[in-house]
Amino acid sequence: MKMKHSLFLFDLDDTLLDFRASEKLSFERILRELGFDEDIDSLFQQYQAINIGLWRAFEAGTVAKEFLKVERFRKTFAANGLEIDPHAASHRYLESLSETVVLIDGARRVCEALAGIGEVGIITNGVAHIQDRRIASSGLGEYISFTATSEACGYAKPDSRFFAYATNMARGFSKDATIIIGDRLDADILGANRYGIESCWFNPDRLANDSEARPTFNVGHLDEVVPTLAVAAA
Repeated sequence: MKMKHSLFLFDLDDTLLDFRASEKLSFERILRELGFDEDIDSLFQQYQAINIGLWRAFEAGTVAKEFLKVERFRKTFAANGLEIDPHAASHRYLESLSETVVLIDGARRVCEALAGIGEVGIITNGVAHIQDRRIASSGLGEYISFTATSEACGYAKPDSRFFAYATNMARGFSKDATIIIGDRLDADILGANRYGIESCWFNPDRLANDSEARPTFNVGHLDEVVPTLAVAAA
């Protein structure tokens, strides 16, 4: 198959792996293990809002990841008057994430297809050892050449220094032959724009783009990635 691109950089969470499903399963599991089994759905919604805010702060460089991992639980528990150790919750939650891996439909097919055309790498702001374990549990590892994490790099998406670090891990790299595939406009697509490489926005909910990020391509299902890139190369 003719393809313009030979280096395919995939975001992991909510692009290849259904992080939202894994997150909820892990949160419910660890809360029950720690003795809380009342209104977990409501607590989870509060946790998500706090977690998103802290991740945005991390990506802006205003909080450290080690702080984030515990603080999201501390703030959730404090807001609800719960006497649960946030350090214990954080540790067990991160361990549980690698045990509750859920694939996005089409993830294996797209990785297998693109690995046969060029090189597939993972770019993630997640915790390095947890992401490695999740990739191993997912069964996608045989198609993935390398994993670049913000934790190892010291900079997070959309910082151009992260993308320089990631592309340096590839067997071969040229900007014209590289594309990023991800669900986050503010991290994956904006990062690609700033680094000067093409991007494919994975947009299963068909959301409108009212941000400054400008994806080169837009797909609603992972099965659309290969034909979309092939048509672009024709």
